[in-house]
Amino acid sequence: MNVIKTDIEGVVIIEPKIFKDNRGYFYESYNDEEFQNAIGYPLNFVQDNESKSSYGVLRGIHFQKGVVSQAKLVRVTRGKVFDVAVDLRKNSPTYGQWTGVILSARNRKQFFIPRGFGHGFVVLSKTAIFQYKCDDFYCKDAEGGIAWNDPTLNINWGIPKGDIILSEKDMKHPTFEEFDKTNEFE
Repeated sequence: MNVIKTDIEGVVIIEPKIFKDNRGYFYESYNDEEFQNAIGYPLNFVQDNESKSSYGVLRGIHFQKGVVSQAKLVRVTRGKVFDVAVDLRKNSPTYGQWTGVILSARNRKQFFIPRGFGHGFVVLSKTAIFQYKCDDFYCKDAEGGIAWNDPTLNINWGIPKGDIILSEKDMKHPTFEEFDKTNEFE
């Protein structure tokens, strides 16, 4: 696999080696030993999730705080999304900055988002199937979010704002400035 570092320490893009011939293709979608060597520390994934969404659906910016904060390895198996990681680690030199990547069934890239980050994605294709591995279990009491259209973060989601479709919960997230006042991430 090819590991591409981003502008934010710890967030990486993973490109698998794909073997193609006249029968089709083969690739390892996950190899624990290679993955842990790539990120440089042990990690134990305990939960796999999958969502299906239509064009314009934006999920995020989500996180879990405290001892149940989650690291995620995400990928798309159908369609295309723009995926974003926001650094919420208060003591980080890139605190409040974001990085993003297009993930698609065609490019087969994966995006690793360590603990201490917010995460969100928007669907760019007619539909998308999004899969992610988490290193801790979902905990409703620890969930949080930041407004997708926060002016401080100023994320360019790549589609017109009028095309964005949000859940009721995602419409109510605080701004980054409001989040910053109670931020517990180190």
